[in-house]
Amino acid sequence: MASTSARAQMDTAGRIRNAADTLSSDNQSLIADIRKTINCMKEIAVEMEKVHRSQEVQNLEQSVVKLLENYEDTMNFSNVMQSVGSNYKSRPGPELTDFKDVLGLEASRLKSSYSTNPQTSAILRNFREAVWNVHHAGQLMPGEEQEDIVMTSTPFGLSNTVCPITGKFVTELAEPVRSMDCKHIFDKQSIMHYIKKTKKCPVAGCPKPLLANRVVCDPLLPVEIEELRLQNKHTAEPEHIEDFTELDEED
Repeated sequence: MASTSARAQMDTAGRIRNAADTLSSDNQSLIADIRKTINCMKEIAVEMEKVHRSQEVQNLEQSVVKLLENYEDTMNFSNVMQSVGSNYKSRPGPELTDFKDVLGLEASRLKSSYSTNPQTSAILRNFREAVWNVHHAGQLMPGEEQEDIVMTSTPFGLSNTVCPITGKFVTELAEPVRSMDCKHIFDKQSIMHYIKKTKKCPVAGCPKPLLANRVVCDPLLPVEIEELRLQNKHTAEPEHIEDFTELDEED
């Protein structure tokens, strides 16, 4: 009887975890759409700044700030669902779980762990920097120090920028995938071959196991990789260097 009860609790916990994963995964599409919209607004703002339409640029920035509030709420929802799904344990006995209370407590706990989502701040800074660089490339933005750039210029949402198996940058991967558990990114063919031999994540120090059905290309991954590709393109633009090698030498 005890074993039957324990098995039923495990089945219930598994269903709750699967339901939470599904809700969180479905929410990723909305998150990806918001990021795409912000990227589009950034491109428009840059073009407006080129022709000195400053008021329109300011209006766009205000719209981005409001959109980021929705983005943060959506991200928090996904984090809450993932946390509750991973940590849920069925209660013994006839008492039913009050999921409204569970979700509310978890949302409050996660929200209190930070005052401002660092990812949200980085997205806004990236928008402002793109506009600033139209006329002030190479100059620090007003009120910003060098250490601010280091803190906010890390790739959005990417746990790693190089596949630990192939050694290739994630921007070069034909089929990038991400572990739903540890969030590390891999080349699909390579990681699936790797998982057949061991379930241990190849990233040094990562304690999370790898499961084939939980290593996927989620909706947000292509957006984040494209953002990184564009960021690398802008920072790697070569400076003009004069070539004096062909000048005639004079004695």
